[in-house]
Formats: sequence, C-alpha cells, structure tokens
Amino acid sequence: MSDLPLREPCSPACCSSVPRCGAELSQASPAVGWSSLWASQNTAPHVAKGLLWEPDTPGPLPLLPPGPDPWDPGVTAQDLLFRGGYQFRRQPQAVLDVSEQLSRFLWDHGDIAFAPLGKLMLENFKLEGARSRSKKKTVVSVKRLLQDLGGHQPWGCPWAYLSHRQRRFSILGGPILSTSVASLLGELLHEELALRWEQLLLDDAFTGGALAWVPGRTPGSGQLVYPAGGALDRLYFQKVNLTPGSEPRVLGGPGHIRLRGPVRQVVTRTVQGEALLAVRSDYHCALWKVSKQGQPAPLQVLQVEKGATGISLSPHLPGELAICSRSGAICLWTPQDGLQQIYKDPETLVFRDPSPWRWADFTAHPRVLTVGDRTGVKMVDTQGPQGCGLLLFRGGAEASCQKGERVLLTQYLGECGPECLHPTLHLICTQFSLYLVDERLPLVPLLKWNHDLPSAPLLARLLPPPRTGLPRPLLLAGQGGELQLLHIAGEGASTPRLAGPPQSLPSRSDSLSAFAPLEPKSQWRLQERLTAPAIGLAAAIPPSANTPVLSLFQLSAAGDVFHQGLHLQADPGPDSPAPTASWTPQATASCSRWLKALLEVPPAPPVWAAPTFSHRRLLGCFEPQKAESKAPEGLRTAMAKGRLLQLRDLGLLPTEERAPAPEPGPEDELSERLEAAWEGQAAAWWERRRGSSLGPGKQPKRHKRRTQLSNTFSSLSGRLDLSDAASPPPSPERTLPAARPQPPVTPPSQESTQELWARAVPSERQQTLRDYMAELPLQGDAPGGASVPSSQTSSVRATPSRQRAAVRSGSQPHCKKPRMGF
Repeated sequence: MSDLPLREPCSPACCSSVPRCGAELSQASPAVGWSSLWASQNTAPHVAKGLLWEPDTPGPLPLLPPGPDPWDPGVTAQDLLFRGGYQFRRQPQAVLDVSEQLSRFLWDHGDIAFAPLGKLMLENFKLEGARSRSKKKTVVSVKRLLQDLGGHQPWGCPWAYLSHRQRRFSILGGPILSTSVASLLGELLHEELALRWEQLLLDDAFTGGALAWVPGRTPGSGQLVYPAGGALDRLYFQKVNLTPGSEPRVLGGPGHIRLRGPVRQVVTRTVQGEALLAVRSDYHCALWKVSKQGQPAPLQVLQVEKGATGISLSPHLPGELAICSRSGAICLWTPQDGLQQIYKDPETLVFRDPSPWRWADFTAHPRVLTVGDRTGVKMVDTQGPQGCGLLLFRGGAEASCQKGERVLLTQYLGECGPECLHPTLHLICTQFSLYLVDERLPLVPLLKWNHDLPSAPLLARLLPPPRTGLPRPLLLAGQGGELQLLHIAGEGASTPRLAGPPQSLPSRSDSLSAFAPLEPKSQWRLQERLTAPAIGLAAAIPPSANTPVLSLFQLSAAGDVFHQGLHLQADPGPDSPAPTASWTPQATASCSRWLKALLEVPPAPPVWAAPTFSHRRLLGCFEPQKAESKAPEGLRTAMAKGRLLQLRDLGLLPTEERAPAPEPGPEDELSERLEAAWEGQAAAWWERRRGSSLGPGKQPKRHKRRTQLSNTFSSLSGRLDLSDAASPPPSPERTLPAARPQPPVTPPSQESTQELWARAVPSERQQTLRDYMAELPLQGDAPGGASVPSSQTSSVRATPSRQRAAVRSGSQPHCKKPRMGF
C-alpha cells in the first residue's frame, strides 16, 4: 500500500506527526515501544491523584417532565420465544414461536392476510345477507358470518362457540386458508421474527447516541438537543444553564421540529467558531447550523434509500458530513461539492458477517476516513481509487480478540488543542473490550481493557480535562443504561494510558429509592420507565474556580432526560472511607413531581388484546346496577392496621350469626311437607292439608288407587324418626324356633298412626297396609333391655328383604303373596 496518496494535515502545529505516505506507516512502527502497547490489560497505573468523581445523589434525577405521549416498550423475549421446549436438551437454545405469532398476525391484521383471498372465494359468498332459499350448501351469508365472528372468543375462552355458518365457512376456506396463507406469510413472518430477535440481542439503531449538548454564548450555558414523543419524531431544543454547586436550571419551554421519521442519532461539533448539528433518521439525514442565539437553520436534507446507519461531522472543515448506508456505501457531503460516493463494498472487511451495519469517521488527515463494520476498521482515501485502503483494526489474533467478538462503535479521539491527546488515536469498542488504536501503528492496539459491561457499549463521550494537568475523562455507556468513567492520559508524544482505576457511575435504575412506594401496577410502570434502554449520552464541565463539576445527561428510549451531578474529590487518602451520597429534600420533591406527571399519562395500549365477550344478545335489555361496596375501604383499613381481612371489614354478616331461612310461600307444598316429616308431624300435616283442600260438608273423592297408596307410603316413611328408631320385638307367630314365645306388644302410637292413615285408604287395601307397617322397624326396646346400636338399626332398615327372609324361614306357614308388589 505504498502508493496510497495522503493529503496534508489540517494544522502543522497539532498534526505534524501524521504520516505522508503508506511507507511511512510501516517505518513509524518501531517508534512506539512494544512494552507500552498493551498498557497492561485491565490494570491502570495511578498517575494522578484525586481522580474520584463523587455523585451528588445516589442516582440521576429527572430533569424534564415526562412527555404527554404514552411509551410502548415493544416486544420482549417472552413474546417471541416458544414457551415449551425440550426438557432434556444438553445445550438450551432459543426457539421462536412462529405458530403463535402467525395466529396473532392473522387475528390482528386479517385485512392484510385475507384480502387477496377475497376474489378467489367471491363466487362462494352471498353478500346481500338475506336468507338463501337455494339448496346449494356452498353459499355463506357474509352478514350473519360477521355477526358470529364478532362474538367469537379465541385462546380457549369458555364462551366461545361455533355456529353452523362458521363450520361451513371453515369447510369452504379450509383448503385455501391452511395452505395459501401459511405459505405466503410463513416465510415472511419467520424472517421478521428473526430480525426482531436480533434487535432484542443488539439494537444498533441508536449507535452514537441521540442526545447532544450545544454550547451557548457564555460559559455554562447551552442547550440540549434530543428526540421525544411516542415515535421519537420530534426534535427538541431545550436551553439549560449550568451553575457549579447547584442543579441545572431549565430556561423556558423547549422548541421542537417535527420530522418524518424517528430520530436515531444526533451529532454536534463546533468548527472554526461555527456550531453544526447533524441528525440521522432511518431513511433521512439533515444538517443544521446553530446560531449564537441558539436558533437552528437548515442547510441540507438527504434521503437514503437503503437506510442510514451512521453519520459523522468533520473536525476539519465546517459543514462536511459523512453518511453510511446499509448497502455498504459511504458518501461524503460538503456545501461546495454536494454529495459524492467515496466507498462501497457490500461485503465485510475481514470475514463474512450478515450484519449490514456500517460506520464512518474522520482521521487526522482531512481527506482520509475510517470505514468500519462488525469485523474490522479500514482507512480509506477519499480522493484515491475506490477499493484501496489500509486495515486499522480487525477482530483476530493481532488484538487478542475473543471468539465471536464484533466491532460495535468506532470514534475518532484526536482534536486540535493545547491539551488534546495525540491526533492519530481512535477508540474501538466491542461487546467485551475497549481498544485504543493509533493510525501510525495499525492492527496492534496501544491499549486494551475489558469493560465488563452487561450490555453493548454503543455510547462514548471524550470530555476536556477538568483542570490543567489532569487526564481527560472518557464516558462509556451500555445499552442497558450502565455507565463507566475512565481517565486517559498521554498528551503530546507520550503513550496513551489509563490514569487510575475506572469508576462505575449510578444508573437510572438506582433512582428508584427516591420515589415513594406505589401500588404494584404503578410500581411496575415506574420500574419499566426507569429501566428503559439508553439511547443518548451528553456531558459538560462548566467553569469552576474551586472543585471541578461534571454535569451528566442521559436520554432513555421513553424520551426522558435525566441529570447527574458529580464533583471531583480532592486527593482522597488510601485509608479514607468512600463518601456516600444521600437524597436531599429537593431531590425527592423533584422525583415526586415527575412521578405525578408520569401517572397522569395514559398507559400505552397493548399490542394485542383478546376481544371482549359480546353480551348484546344476553344483557341488551339490562342496565348495570351501581351498588355501594365497603370492600375497598375495608381492605385499606385492614392493610393500614396490619391485620387479616375479616368479614365485618367487607360489610358482611359475622360467622356466628346465621342468616334467617326464607319463609316458605303459600304454594311451597314440598317445603312444608319435608319440614313436617323432619319434625315427626307428617300425620298432622296430612290432616291439615286434607282438611284445607276439602270444604265443610264435602266428602273426600276416591282418587286413583295407585297414586293414593303411593302417597300414603311416602308419608309413612316421612313419619318415622330415622335417628332413634329401633327394630320392634318379634311377634309370636313369626318367632324363630330357638326364641321364647312372648305376647305381642304394639306401641299405642303405632296403632293410632295406623288408624289415622287407614281412614284415607280404601278398605280393600287396609290389610295390605297393616302387613307392611308390621314389618317396618319402629322405635322400641330390643329384647333383654339392650337397645340396638344405630349401625345395626341402619343395617336392618337398609335391608328389609333380609329381615323378611329371616322371619319367614321359621316354623310359620307360608303367607299368601300380597298384591301390588308388597
């Protein structure tokens, strides 16, 4: 690559060490000692004292009130993965549930899924809705079918039903719906699910950050530029004044610009006293010029057909913009020359990777850019032949990369200034490590450090030194909101190195303790809002005469802006305890106001919800009745006192007081009859019933014999006391041969009962009734003065046939078999 043409640097004072040709790149390698290249991985030499930033509060505080639009967190891993799976799989793996997602797509977007099939099935539909008299069974009434489908419940609802129209429709459309829809949409849906799963693992849309700090006319003043709204399609400009030792002061309301798509990246840079602002959307890129009063003026809007993945502003020429496309093309836009393509390669640099992500940034030379993908970073000359370049970094053995390690972010760190780092340094972040690479020594990093962030580091900010002689802070933020602060030292010709150990800063989830406890639903909503993915990071160091102060701003995917103040601790001793921050009354009051505004925002509607049960046919003529209930009030009282919920708290009757039984109505004959039989007053009830049914001077009519006899038997069985009844003493005629003959004893109650019931029984059936009553076990004492146990009594009662068989097996002559089955 000795023929690679390189132009002059931007300034000989700060870029004098930039090589002029490719041959000098290889010759400059021995100039840097090999002992300092690896600056001890994960070991940071302590070169300066007092490099501990102490946070003012245990967590960041909300700077601006939440927006009026609800926030939808989108799909999660539980929504896409198959809930079942193999229990004995040695290596568990994620399986996408395509069948459930396909069914939900057909239900939610039926017009898209089934609209092309309408013309194919049109001849088998009758659209007017009137009842068809034709004998053809292949015609379906669309009007009634839609009515049936309107009340249908999916997902195993107990009210779901299938009508004959739905069955006919399924028979007609089964061959088409089961094959055509699945074949047309199955492949596309599987591709979409795979894309959504990749976005859950790594969402690179907000690489670089969508939050920027534009300095103002006076030190400490400026404005925050960030997207907000439900779709992040409104770009806000909020003026903020930073005062050392106090919270940032918001000046007035923000101005905003409505865009055509969601804002993915916001970049700002001041070149030659001119502040520029670049914004990247999915398919558009725009450039503004910010005046000293803070008013943005549009310069250019560009459309990217394949989708933009990154933008960068030149630190050398004002208004120069580099744009990356998913097709692998890198374009350069300048106010003088317009848009020109300088590089295009749909393939990755080092090895094959399916990701279409591309990134471009500037270098120490104005006409040389870096082009990066997931496999490596390459330096390209904008005025040289396309395809030529020099690899700056690649994932491999030269950088001791791990298996599966991919490039996530590249950033140029060189700036012209008295205390800037070397102008040939570049920052490269992967999911495991952080690398510092020099343009003069490609492929071999000067510094490697394992950041150990739980999420992908997509945001990085290099800040100016807080004080003369101190190293420069470097902020690194993960997609999950984790923050780490590093210090890089090495001005001029010295080797860059980490100054002091890296420091972990509080995240937005650490601010949960500043909010008052809420009910579970609101508490879950607050936690979901605080743990939203981080999409923006900005920082500023206002001028301070005493202790340096760092103002840190974070932007979440919900559009919330949080602020964290840190001050530099002066020379902490080795044995001094670490300071602990606490919540101030002003901080808790700010959180309370923000939470109150958040709970007033309506929650986002669910992506999918089962339709409600159609009750028009069942409850169309009824109106809901409003009844006052003491349940919520009683529940709060019991929770406040810390005791169990009792019935009196709900306004119900206590357990010891039984509700009065309902009195039987005048027509409730069965209840009266059962009650009288239970109390042993069946005969008296029968007389009362018989006397009330017959008027004075009337004789009872002769009913059907079978009905009257069966009623009498049922009344007799109700007369018996089932709890205290015992078997009667045996009569002498039916005494067994081994038993001693005794005179028959008949209780007077039995005789009176037989005489009362004999009045209502015809004379030809009275003897049969007496024989039946003689064999029933009535209440009395057993022979020998011993009462029969209840278990024996029940057994005798339960088996009257065995008793009769035992009696008839004696010396008594065989009796005549009674009629009517007795």
